[in-house]
Amino acid sequence: MKTLQQLYRDREMLFSAIALKHKQQYNVFAFVRLLFFLLAVGVAALAGSWQWWAGLLVFFVLLALFYHFVQWHLGIARKQGHAENLARVNALEQEALAYRFDAFAYDPPSSGSAHPYAGDLDIEGPYSLFQLLNRTGTALGRRALTAFLCKPADTAEILARQQAIKELAPQTDWRQELQAIGMETEDDPAHVRRLETWLQEKPLFEEKRWLRFARIAIPVWTLVAAIFLAPKLSWSVNLLLLVPAALTLRKTLEDINRIHEMTSRAGAMLKRYAGILSHIESGNYQAPWLQQHAQALYTGDKPASDALKQLAYIISQLDVRYNAFAVLLNLSFLWDLQWIYRLERWKARYGNGLLQWFESLQSFEAISSMANLACNNPGWVFPEISTQQQLEAEAMGHPLIAPEKRICNDFSIPTRGHLKLITGSNMAGKSTFLRTVGINIVLAMAGAPVCASRFCCPLLMPYTSMRTQDALHDNTSSFYAELKRLKFIIEAVETGESHVHYPFFILDEILKGTNSEDRHTGSKALIRQLVKAGGTGLIATHDLELGKLEASYGGALENLCMEVSIEAGKLSFDYKIKKGVSRSFNATLLMREMGINI
Repeated sequence: MKTLQQLYRDREMLFSAIALKHKQQYNVFAFVRLLFFLLAVGVAALAGSWQWWAGLLVFFVLLALFYHFVQWHLGIARKQGHAENLARVNALEQEALAYRFDAFAYDPPSSGSAHPYAGDLDIEGPYSLFQLLNRTGTALGRRALTAFLCKPADTAEILARQQAIKELAPQTDWRQELQAIGMETEDDPAHVRRLETWLQEKPLFEEKRWLRFARIAIPVWTLVAAIFLAPKLSWSVNLLLLVPAALTLRKTLEDINRIHEMTSRAGAMLKRYAGILSHIESGNYQAPWLQQHAQALYTGDKPASDALKQLAYIISQLDVRYNAFAVLLNLSFLWDLQWIYRLERWKARYGNGLLQWFESLQSFEAISSMANLACNNPGWVFPEISTQQQLEAEAMGHPLIAPEKRICNDFSIPTRGHLKLITGSNMAGKSTFLRTVGINIVLAMAGAPVCASRFCCPLLMPYTSMRTQDALHDNTSSFYAELKRLKFIIEAVETGESHVHYPFFILDEILKGTNSEDRHTGSKALIRQLVKAGGTGLIATHDLELGKLEASYGGALENLCMEVSIEAGKLSFDYKIKKGVSRSFNATLLMREMGINI
């Protein structure tokens, strides 16, 4: 049986070979295309030497044939590009299996420092959970995937996503086709936002009904004048024939500019979106989540992809106004208004569905990314979402650590009114363990598989304080920034029962910005307040004295530790979580290894 690495390598070679075949075919027909053009010119000239009208007729017939030949030829180039994208998709998957994420693009973090957990748990940015997951091709898809990871879903949505992911996980061809089409897309979120604004605009032809008459009357007037009046008048008088069109354009120029600004240059993007939607529409889905989002892509009998192609074409024709010769088209036939009218007719018919189509597109891209994660990690498990107030995990590891280096732990904690205090020496793995718990909760709440052999939990919302930094723009020290963060977490814990997702706090080396006595006193006070509020979570600390609190809280606080041993003068880490308070120390040995004399 092939390994995943072999499967992706074979697929890369297959699509590379297909791309090469199309490239060779394109080069051959490029020569044929040139010969066809020269032959067409010669035949048209020969026919024209016999009768001028015959030459003209032959010219237009051959021109039409040449146009279709060029389109067919360009289609070969598109097939070549698509095959190259599929080859690249499979090359990237080989990198992903080797946990080399440098080849994957990522957006800069967008959630901000105020987010409950994104910054501390490596959800966004380089070498992040987003980068591990992301197989989207559009800005919309990246936005949806970020939302999946940064906003926990409710139970029904989690279970629905799990079904969808399970259905798409084995469909490698379908998922990679979606990704390859997306790779051809160059979209800008600003275009989408402007289109959303345009949908809210009141139609110009509804506000100014006289334009409906002008739209037809002026082109008719131009045609009649050109045939019957222009040949008999001087050029200066002929200019007066264009006055009705000029006055109409002047009166509507501001409105046309405003509408065009909201839709301009979005045509190419929408054409690519239509290709993605067409692929989604071609699927035969069983999971209700997939069916629901696929059914939203139909308005009557017409699929969204066709309607979106139509919109892309209308916008591209309106963009013709960027060309200098558009002045002649406007003065003759009111070109801008003709396409504004078609644009508004399109909005009246399909406008209510456009945002829903965008929603379906981005949701499919996000769920396909998660299905790819499930495919690449068959040993991971879909979490059970329980009504019992208990988190239980078996063989739980950090998803961003390669399997050969990953150390897994079993872990269990009540999710109401219980705190685990984790002590350990430097580099023992405390922070990594905290992030392991947090990032797997994030995956579970997104509906994705988790890095564990079993994972069961209720609806939870992580709140973290691990990487608090000073803020020069706000004149805030790191210590004060940490206090503000802790206040935010305390408030979340104290109002926890009013939320769908119960807070689960994760704190690493709290109050590290002050002296040891203040830190110890403040830490004890914080623990007391969190326990009193019924909070649940993990606190990692070097303050071993805090371990004595376990006896004072009647089971609401438990000591865990991560130990280090010294073998032949070298540090040895097992990264395993154990009960009790840490008894190992390694700071002096580490300093000695760095050349600091102790």
